[in-house]
Amino acid sequence: MNVFEMVVALVVIATIGSVLRARFGVGRDQHGNDFSLREDPASEAENKRLREELRAMKERLAVLERLATENDNSGARLDREIEKLRDRT
Repeated sequence: MNVFEMVVALVVIATIGSVLRARFGVGRDQHGNDFSLREDPASEAENKRLREELRAMKERLAVLERLATENDNSGARLDREIEKLRDRT
């Protein structure tokens, strides 16, 4: 096999690979990572559920960070507010 035949063979292989990728709906991002071009309803629903769960976790983390960084005075204030709530019931 001479150099010309080898180059033609490589071009044919690359072209067949590109056609197969397009046929099965697989693309590449700017970093070379594969991703699916087709969106099915099941994966879209799961993506929505996971986004909601992530949003809820971020909210919880923000509350925990606030509680962890409060100074002693605000902790005492929180205790007083909890006691007020207990007295109301």
